[in-house]
Amino acid sequence: MTELDTTPQTSPAATVEDAPAHGVLLTDLAAGKVRSLLEQEGRDDLRLRVGVQPGGCSGLIYQLYFDERSLDGDLVRDFDGVEVVVDRMSSPYLEGATIDFSDTIEKQGFTIDNPNAGSSCACGDSFS
Repeated sequence: MTELDTTPQTSPAATVEDAPAHGVLLTDLAAGKVRSLLEQEGRDDLRLRVGVQPGGCSGLIYQLYFDERSLDGDLVRDFDGVEVVVDRMSSPYLEGATIDFSDTIEKQGFTIDNPNAGSSCACGDSFS
């Protein structure tokens, strides 16, 4: 299960207009949860940034957080008012991945179903 960091990342913003789309999908349930979290933050300038970085026990670890930045090379896709941003380097690792949200007695949080992951760790936070 991947925790969502609700702390906005801040740094100088770059303007990226007409950014190409990426292949990450956001389920309706996950989009609703993101909208709810954004309302709690009281900000309408944040987008959901998804990426990968080296780390974890399987080689790569997911990043999922709110970001106000627009970086050069970002790939953007809108899901009913929720913008999901993926950096160009992470895009090949996340192509076709689906982000969902679970809220049951057994588990709560965002999950990423990634067809590109050959294996993953037991906690589900990293993959290779």
